[in-house]
Amino acid sequence: MNKSSSETRPWGSYFILEESETFKVKRIEVKPGARLSYQYHFKREENWTVVGGQAKVTLDGTVHTLNVGESIFIPTEAKHRIANEGSELLVFIEVQTGSYFGEDDIVRIEDDFNRV
Repeated sequence: MNKSSSETRPWGSYFILEESETFKVKRIEVKPGARLSYQYHFKREENWTVVGGQAKVTLDGTVHTLNVGESIFIPTEAKHRIANEGSELLVFIEVQTGSYFGEDDIVRIEDDFNRV
């Protein structure tokens, strides 16, 4: 089922490109100088592929720099965050797989917008 909807967040926005019972695909845009919360999920894993800009990904305390065309796998319960330290928009595609994809399966550890 194609859901094609969008949400605005303090760090940027995301667009749901496709969603089914077994996966969800999002296009995520992160504003220059912004970052998502340091978080983890109980019911899903994610694969991120950068399609615009450059990403600084923290995965279980280790920092990775990803350029256009590069990907990283985020296992279930792995602590993770993505940041845009550049001057242009960061765009990445997120593919979620697992048993549940609701936004309430986000456990925030740190957050720049006081959502912990």
